[in-house]
Amino acid sequence: MTSLTAIFGNSDEKPSEEESDKLLKLYWNRAELKKEFAGLRDEQFRLQDRIKEEEGAAARVQQKLDHLERLLLDPEWVYNVIIYYQLRRLNLRCQGKIEAFAEQLKQQREQRQHEQRLVDWNESRRQEAASIEDKIGEHRLQVQMLEDQLQHERHRQMSMSGFLKIFRGRAINGTLDGLAESIAAAQQDEEQLLLQYDEIQNRVPPDTEGLDTSTKRRINFMVLAFVQHVYLHFYDDELASMAKEAGEKSVGAINYGTKQECDVIVALVLKRIESFDKVTDFADVLQQRAKLIEKNAVFLSDDDAVPVSSTVATLFEISKKGVIKKRDANLLEENYWNVSEILSR
Repeated sequence: MTSLTAIFGNSDEKPSEEESDKLLKLYWNRAELKKEFAGLRDEQFRLQDRIKEEEGAAARVQQKLDHLERLLLDPEWVYNVIIYYQLRRLNLRCQGKIEAFAEQLKQQREQRQHEQRLVDWNESRRQEAASIEDKIGEHRLQVQMLEDQLQHERHRQMSMSGFLKIFRGRAINGTLDGLAESIAAAQQDEEQLLLQYDEIQNRVPPDTEGLDTSTKRRINFMVLAFVQHVYLHFYDDELASMAKEAGEKSVGAINYGTKQECDVIVALVLKRIESFDKVTDFADVLQQRAKLIEKNAVFLSDDDAVPVSSTVATLFEISKKGVIKKRDANLLEENYWNVSEILSR
């Protein structure tokens, strides 16, 4: 028993302070290692999930490529593939035109609004600076009058005889001290006004603010008018609806017919794109159409900038002579050319 105690020590013996510190450090080190291990394990699981996602995406892309290859090898489908991508290109082209039009309107309104804000800010700053300048002028005039009065009192004091100086000296000295204090106070006030004036002159102009709801609505009416303009240009031969369908469906999901029928579609697409780029004098028509859309537009709340789609579902076809024809076409609800994402909100 004695030998066991000598080897393992007495169980009732308390560990030393140094041993306690070592045990505590071992405990915290173990806890930190466990935390780091848990973090590495979570990172491993996250990376494994990411690999699975990438592998799934790569597999889907490969499936699409295999599907496209089979279509291109099929004599009956090869021309349909060409038409599909021509129409898809048309859809993206129209969407790009509308996005650029909407962005240009936003930038114009933001610039105009910011310029007006700068004009108002500069006018307010000018008026505030002019007010400070007037106060500085008043203080300088007051200081000049006080200095003149002080000079007058000093001259009067110097011109007094010795007898008068004895009886009136204290009163005159008090007057002189009061005038000096008033001058010092006025000069101190002027310094404060000069600091305010410098602060006004060195103010940083305001940053550009976001558009208000009213402005966003006017932009959206113009965008919707332009969407109708694009739709009407590609309405004949159902090119607009075919382009929209190509933008939503995958290649091979639509059969456009024989090679001769596909050639006709290609020719129509190219002809319409060429004529669309030549039309430039439609600004007045857009303004007129936007006003017609605005008359019928209804919003769910005062803060909404996008109207209820059913209230802007009338298509206005305006001829060069000003004749207006109406037809039903809810381009917003059907989301032609991704217009719902382009509109300002």
